[in-house]
Amino acid sequence: MARCVLALDQGTTSSRAIVFAADGSILGIAQKEFRQFFPKPGWVEHDAEEIWTTQLAVAKAALKKAGVSAGDVAAIGITNQRETTLIWDRRTGKPVHHAIVWQDRRTSEHCDKLRKGKLGSVFTERTGLIIDAYFSGTKIAWLLQNVPGAQELAKAGHLAFGTIDSWLIWKLTGGTAAAGAVHCTDVTNASRTMIYDIHKGQWDPELLKALKIPASVLPEVRSSSEVYGETSLLGKSIPVAGIAGDQQAALFGQMCTKPGMAKNTYGTGCFMLMNIGTRPKASRNNLLTTVAWKIGSQTEYAFEGSVFVAGAAVQWLRDGLGIIRKATDVESLAASVPDNGGVYIVPAFAGLGAPHWDQYARGTITGLTRGATAAHLARATLESIAFQVADVLDAMKADAGLKINSLRVDGGAATNNMLMQFQADILGVPVVRPTTFETTAMGAAYLAGLSVGFWKNRDQLAKQWQIDRTFEPSMKKAQVTELREGWNRALERSRDWAKS
Repeated sequence: MARCVLALDQGTTSSRAIVFAADGSILGIAQKEFRQFFPKPGWVEHDAEEIWTTQLAVAKAALKKAGVSAGDVAAIGITNQRETTLIWDRRTGKPVHHAIVWQDRRTSEHCDKLRKGKLGSVFTERTGLIIDAYFSGTKIAWLLQNVPGAQELAKAGHLAFGTIDSWLIWKLTGGTAAAGAVHCTDVTNASRTMIYDIHKGQWDPELLKALKIPASVLPEVRSSSEVYGETSLLGKSIPVAGIAGDQQAALFGQMCTKPGMAKNTYGTGCFMLMNIGTRPKASRNNLLTTVAWKIGSQTEYAFEGSVFVAGAAVQWLRDGLGIIRKATDVESLAASVPDNGGVYIVPAFAGLGAPHWDQYARGTITGLTRGATAAHLARATLESIAFQVADVLDAMKADAGLKINSLRVDGGAATNNMLMQFQADILGVPVVRPTTFETTAMGAAYLAGLSVGFWKNRDQLAKQWQIDRTFEPSMKKAQVTELREGWNRALERSRDWAKS
């Protein structure tokens, strides 16, 4: 009898695997980092074969740590870094090039041209996305145009495109076309490609033509909770049965299953998603409309706002400035001063994400005086994370027309009590931290387990979600207004900086 579900959590810097018991507790966990490649400024790549070998290795290690075998596993769920783009040869299963990572900016000029073209607004209307190098569409186009022979191979039907979920399923189910490997993705990942019509639920022929992408390279789009195939690579045949991009998986793992419920993940960047129900809505405030998940025949949607730099700003304090030795030191240093001393940091190291979307913005420090210290810089850095999140939540409230009663949080920086309290103060709503931080992997496990009957329904899962701590807002409104006005002035000075 099945005792657990295995979640594969394939991230930007590491591959992880977690074994979950029926009550949602963690039985075993394993993680392995892999290499990052930076061939040119602004370019970021991964070796897809290394992603696969590390992911398979941690899957085996997690099962061993959990003390279970493949026969104990009801299903495998997959969650993945989204937008990262790979093309491989169906015949050999070999990638034709390194994967181009979501952070990669090499197609920024292509995106500029698309925005000015006749289909500029059509991309957004159909896909829910803003035209940006962040998404997969222009990455696919770049690979087909720049890898020698790729266009001819694609026309002959030999090439397959996939986000990393597709790659993992392909490898799990055979690795080559001859071995019967499954080439598919789910709706959440498809909705991040900039070529998928989220209203019709299909790849868009006109957008494909605009990007010169042949339909033959595309995976089949399926729901987020169903059996896609089986793998025997862990010792016994196990269904691969749930997929969601990492942020949608976290939304599900946080049990934000009703309209108006929102979560924010504090990682290298911040990703906030709000459930908006079963009908997609267009954003008037530069948010993305994305597929939250599809279970059975019902598709649900979310607003999403991406903050490019969050935890990475703390890493900059450590590695760039050397004012802290380890990331966890930032809280005590920031707390050693009563306020930011008038100092604001805008960490636009990679431009600004939602709701500003300025790829030419750059990081700034404003308000410095002789009295400014390392502690003020640390405090301003933490506050910058909360200010960016508040900008996104304001946009979501305006677009959704829904009351937000609380914000559920996860990710590494959510352990920082000072940041979470400041976040609640700036937002004016409670910030709720769950006992389990592994919400991304948990969401993938839940989707897989639901599809094979390991869990009965969402109600059962919702009962397993437990609160660690709730941070209630306590700052006076006048102080909040003053702080946010200062942030807005600093933000304006960072805008459009790098434009030649």
